[in-house]
Amino acid sequence: MEMLLPETQKCIETCLKCYATCLGMASNHCLKVGGPHVEQEHFRLMLACAEVCRTHAHLMILGSPHAKHLAPECAEIATKCAESCEKVGDMDECVKACRACAESCSKMAS
Repeated sequence: MEMLLPETQKCIETCLKCYATCLGMASNHCLKVGGPHVEQEHFRLMLACAEVCRTHAHLMILGSPHAKHLAPECAEIATKCAESCEKVGDMDECVKACRACAESCSKMAS
């Protein structure tokens, strides 16, 4: 098996962490708290972030050349998700995971 570059491995790890955090927070925090945590735009953004992070990690693991095309989109969605989670409040773990993912994906895009 071909070894992944360290920056690719780091991006995979941050994407998977963001995926798990967004999906977990949406399912186990936002749905319980309610209010602004479950407003459509915010909740959909969290689910979209989880999915794009999972997909980007998957493509990098596969060694797909398409991963580089998804990196900027993943960074943009993760940034928007971090901003939304920060605005809603009480979601520091999600904000941190999304920002780390956005930074890592931005590096992969360049």
